[in-house]
Amino acid sequence: MTPLPVAEPELVEDWRAVPPALKGASVAIGNFDGVHLGHAAVLRAAHAGRPELPLAVLTFEPHPREHFRPQDPPFRLTPLPAKRAALGALGARIVYALRFDAEMAAMTAEDFFRLILVEALGARHLACGADFAYGHRRGGDVGTLAPAAEAAGIGLSVVPPLSDAAGPISSTRIRRALQDGYPERASQALGRPWAIRGEVFHGDRLGRELGWPTANIWLGRHLEPAQGVYAVRVRLPDGRLIDGVANIGRRPTLGGDPQTRLEVHLFDFKDDVYGQELEVQLVHFLRPDMKFDGLEPLKAAIAEDARQARESLRA
Repeated sequence: MTPLPVAEPELVEDWRAVPPALKGASVAIGNFDGVHLGHAAVLRAAHAGRPELPLAVLTFEPHPREHFRPQDPPFRLTPLPAKRAALGALGARIVYALRFDAEMAAMTAEDFFRLILVEALGARHLACGADFAYGHRRGGDVGTLAPAAEAAGIGLSVVPPLSDAAGPISSTRIRRALQDGYPERASQALGRPWAIRGEVFHGDRLGRELGWPTANIWLGRHLEPAQGVYAVRVRLPDGRLIDGVANIGRRPTLGGDPQTRLEVHLFDFKDDVYGQELEVQLVHFLRPDMKFDGLEPLKAAIAEDARQARESLRA
């Protein structure tokens, strides 16, 4: 059965041009990379603070770290389209994905509160994590936000960190789990499987020649997880979930690629997906990426990978 689609939240990217109909919400504030269980707690607090108001999220694009450290390798768990969808699934009806540029970075905490939260968004309730900081050089925090909100007649909910048996849930912890080859640990902290979204491009059709046709996706600005073979589930544009096996790497047996790609073989599936956007959910890590002595050993390894992937997904 195909799941019913969740309506995507309204998207606002320019704080100077917020439509009047999208002002006056209860607003959860933060970067929300990954939209993990701790972030979900902040959204719940924003809704509980003023349940009669629309639920909105204030975040930034690009992520401030990308602005200040553009030389860093990609680290994003959820680029904006995936973040917007995940926030919508948690009940957000508006996403203010405000442009983080030199002007935003230079804005004082006082100006951020007055110009953006009060005048641009007309926020009527705010929710944030206990470590939230804002304004130039992180000059504002919950200690300054609380009296400013009270003076403006705006409610405020400060949410303590959410922890599980492994400790506090954070985007950093989830990134580390994925880079170490533990997608199950990432999924537990996210409350859903971590996925790579991307458009399928035409490869060299070698997989088809080997008997294992693959859909090829560049990682783009996604975090690069551990290179290797994964059991995966793939969500198609029509909502169907298809089991499969995937490799994340640079194809060392074939001479190497200049950038990492995701190659996914969908089990018992014949449709053409070129040009479509797929969501590839990493379920289990099976083995590291390897270089084989020719195509026949590679073909045998793929067959064994597919067998293990089917078995692990059934389990």
